[in-house]
Amino acid sequence: MSEQFTDRLWKKVQPIWEAYLEHPFVKGIGDGTLDKEKFKHYMKQDYVYLIEYSRVFAIGSAKSPDLHTMTMFANLLHGTLNMEMELHREYAARFGITSEELEETEPSATMTAYTSYMLNVSQLGGVENAIASVLACAWSYNYIGKELAKNPESLEHEFYGNWIQMYSSEGFTELAENCQKLINDYAAGKSEKELQALEDIVVKTSKFEYMFWEMAENIEMWPL
Repeated sequence: MSEQFTDRLWKKVQPIWEAYLEHPFVKGIGDGTLDKEKFKHYMKQDYVYLIEYSRVFAIGSAKSPDLHTMTMFANLLHGTLNMEMELHREYAARFGITSEELEETEPSATMTAYTSYMLNVSQLGGVENAIASVLACAWSYNYIGKELAKNPESLEHEFYGNWIQMYSSEGFTELAENCQKLINDYAAGKSEKELQALEDIVVKTSKFEYMFWEMAENIEMWPL
């Protein structure tokens, strides 16, 4: 079987994603020791992130050259709005935060930089840029979820268990795999220069993901 573009990408992002698993925020979710105020900050920032992330799916759908790709983006958008964001609303309810308050969250510097980058590269390029810009988030969260789920006690944690169950679930795995399939389909026949550009987007967004964990762990907003 010939190598897929995602195999090439994995070699680049694996050390970055393995660093996620060693990050104190992610480890805190896994062993249940994460400070709830840190998680609250993360949850609010990730909620407004997902709103912008959904816009990238909408851009991808609009740029799709065929109905199949348009449908894939529509399904990814649906999954984000109705599965992933619902998890955040459920956690918000535990903190006594309404959906309206969630949506009014002031974006942190990291969240703003990350989503601005995704939206920019998606607007500038073709549909493949939109696919590349959303790939790291979906794929790496599934990777983290599955790794944390290897510990049965993590899955049963009264507070963080739902988070791990969600990102290791069959439904989210399908969403992540759809993103991988899309990038492989659109990478076929591309020149090395074009593949390098897509790889650069995936690597940069992977680094932004690490910055997002840092922002959450340190409850960061803006430096000044």
